[in-house]
Amino acid sequence: MSSGDVENLGTGRAGPLRAGWAALCLLLLAIPLVDRNDYHLDTLVNTGIFAILVLGLNVITGWCGLLNLGHSAFFAAGAYAYALLNARLGLPFWVCLPASTAAAALLGLAIGSCVFRLRGDYLALVTLGCGEIVRIALTNLDRVTGGPNGLIVAHPAVAVPWGRWEFGIRSVPYYYLTLAAVWLTVSISARLERSGFGRAWTAVKEDEVAASCTGINAASLKVLAFVIGAAMAGLAGWLFAGKQGFVSPESFDFVTSIMVVSMLVLGGLGSIGGALVGAAALTIVPELLRPVQEYRMFLFGAVLIVMMLFRPQGLLGGVRLAQEMRPETERVRQEEDETLAEDVRT
Repeated sequence: MSSGDVENLGTGRAGPLRAGWAALCLLLLAIPLVDRNDYHLDTLVNTGIFAILVLGLNVITGWCGLLNLGHSAFFAAGAYAYALLNARLGLPFWVCLPASTAAAALLGLAIGSCVFRLRGDYLALVTLGCGEIVRIALTNLDRVTGGPNGLIVAHPAVAVPWGRWEFGIRSVPYYYLTLAAVWLTVSISARLERSGFGRAWTAVKEDEVAASCTGINAASLKVLAFVIGAAMAGLAGWLFAGKQGFVSPESFDFVTSIMVVSMLVLGGLGSIGGALVGAAALTIVPELLRPVQEYRMFLFGAVLIVMMLFRPQGLLGGVRLAQEMRPETERVRQEEDETLAEDVRT
């Protein structure tokens, strides 16, 4: 069998899916070329930022099964890390990226180390409390964080041959930057899902006791899920602060955490595509309902209720379940073919 045959064999099922993703990427890249409306592009930028947040929560809740109601705390850590480094030390936007993700990851490590023994409602209440503690601390530390007045930060800028070009309030550069960040986060999530960590997280989620009996260190995996999910939220916070040019504690309240959870549940727990669809739906649909301002929240709530009644597994949650419920021989054969094809290409 030639290498071309192996590649075709390995991509027999994945080929159309990859072609679909490629077409979607080309479409997204072309949007600013055909639609220069700043309002539309700003909405898509916000959608991308929330998509990154939902992908981070998907690691914690969707894969590891840890109900986190304080995800906005990690979002705030990433945003304020950039804001403080820029406003106090004058560091530029790009240099602060590692600090923003690291600050959120450290907060995730601290919270995860405290709550890994908790389950269910108790875990949800503690993470909710941690999120509120972070917000209240940011509000009360006036001398450091600016308190409720927040901090003004610089917009991103890049060096060009004729000097320095600032993003300012233009929508197009933020759109492409956010698109790149979403692509990076999706790529990392896909790698994690197929890795040993992803399978171990699923095992812990389904039955922690059984997973521990097979030698899986459930405690370490839970903490790791918090760290990785928080780092992704820190990336979203870095983007948010740079785009807004201003951060304040009110942007990271409990409502934000609940919105992110709603996006994940609507899209489908444990599904990368579902996380993207859920973020897009709950960001774009409220904007589409603005012409009926008086009934917007009523219609928005009605759509969610109908969705949960007729599709409780989420928009794309059933896709992942169907893949997991396929006959074992078929799944093993496809994984072997894809692995063989990847080896040939590399």
